[in-house]
Amino acid sequence: MFQASEIKRLVGQGLACDFVEIQGDDGVHFTGIVVSAAFEGKPRVRQHQLVYATLGALMGNEIHALQLTTYTPAQWSGARQELGL
Repeated sequence: MFQASEIKRLVGQGLACDFVEIQGDDGVHFTGIVVSAAFEGKPRVRQHQLVYATLGALMGNEIHALQLTTYTPAQWSGARQELGL
């Protein structure tokens, strides 16, 4: 079983992030929010690929699924209020 806190640490270590939140309690399926300036000008698929790259071989092995919502800092400023974070 893998811990959400470890995914959060790895993403934060591999990608300059303004905010990272990862949740999941079964050890293999996770959801997350990642906010990074690195996402500017990139389509959502490429944003997700940047996050997955920080996890390397863990994706598809120890981490069966990671459902992501990604934001640029500008997008996050509005979404954050809507989500109550």
